[in-house]
Amino acid sequence: MQKKILVVDDETDLVEMLSVRLEANDYQVLKAFDGEDGLNKARENKPDLIVLDLMLPKIDGYKVCRMLKFDEKYKHIPIIMFTARAQEADMELGKEVGADAYIIKPFEADTFLAKISELLRK
Repeated sequence: MQKKILVVDDETDLVEMLSVRLEANDYQVLKAFDGEDGLNKARENKPDLIVLDLMLPKIDGYKVCRMLKFDEKYKHIPIIMFTARAQEADMELGKEVGADAYIIKPFEADTFLAKISELLRK
C-alpha cells in the first residue's frame, strides 16, 4: 500500500520539487502551504509521515509539531523538521517539540529519501 506523506512548506517550488521526488518513489503526497492548513490536513488525513518547515505563515512548524506530538491520535506520526535554520538551538527546540528528524536546506535528495524510508520502517 502506498504511504501518505504530508509536505508543509510555504515555498511552492520546493513543495512541487519534493512532490515529484516523492511520487517517483511511490509515495502519495499531500500538500499544505501554511501551518494552519498543515495541521488541519494532518488531522483529516492521518499521513504516514510529515515533512514540516519551521518558518510558516499562520502557525510555525514548532507549534504544529507540538500540537500533533502531544495529541494521542497523532503522536505516532513521524515528523521531519525541514528548514534552513541550522543553529543548535533550533535543532534542540525541534527535539523538544517531538520532531523525529531534522533536515537542513539545502539538502541532498538521497539523504532526504533515506531518512523518510528509515522513519517509515520504524
